[in-house]
Amino acid sequence: MLLKITNLHANSKNGKEILKGINLNIKVGEIHVIMGPNASGKSTLASVIAGKQDYNIIKGNILFLNKNIINFSPDIRSHLGIFLTFQNPTEIPGLSIINFVKNSINSIRKAKNLQQISSREILLKARKISSLLNIEKKFIYRFLNDGFSGGEKKLNEIFQMMMLNPIFTILDEIDSGLDIDALRTVSRVINSFINKKKNSILIITHYRRLLDYLNSDFIIHILYNGKIIKSGTKQLVDVIEKEGYDWIKKNNK
Repeated sequence: MLLKITNLHANSKNGKEILKGINLNIKVGEIHVIMGPNASGKSTLASVIAGKQDYNIIKGNILFLNKNIINFSPDIRSHLGIFLTFQNPTEIPGLSIINFVKNSINSIRKAKNLQQISSREILLKARKISSLLNIEKKFIYRFLNDGFSGGEKKLNEIFQMMMLNPIFTILDEIDSGLDIDALRTVSRVINSFINKKKNSILIITHYRRLLDYLNSDFIIHILYNGKIIKSGTKQLVDVIEKEGYDWIKKNNK
């Protein structure tokens, strides 16, 4: 088991309870998808797993690689192999993408007592991944998200994922803001990235369009009012597309 979440309850800083008993098990090599109405707790769950300090864990456990990480800082979780893409990535003028990624990679390697990677090695890898993502060579020298379109920000998040090569990736609405060509590119990269023996992915989305491009099987979870209330195969997406979430709300008042 790569990630095991048990009876997880979490509040926002103002004391509002958002997660109300999440249970979730993810094995190595699996793709899991979380869907649900707005304000059901999807992005909060992603943030809590990654260690964002805007939320307080009231009770429950998050086991990652058999370690309870609820008191670990975000950087330690990153060093362990957890990566979260942001819905709205921060713009940082003056810091190039390539330097940001280089420092991130070497920070992780330092935490693992590994030798730092040279600038040349980083650059060679960056050019290879840029080619996979169909992004221009000069893209990696631009300032981090500065003046980026929504689609460019999402491609940059995927670029970082490929460069950092995490064990566990959370893609929080990575498909929003992408045109059809960018969506196909991101899907192709996700398909090439997932490895049955090395990593897992948790996708948070409102739509099926990204899921239709995935080659691997995946497990769907419906999150509503702070709880996962139903799980199933990709056929569950058909029900959501046809009926929306009204049936979920009616059955869980």
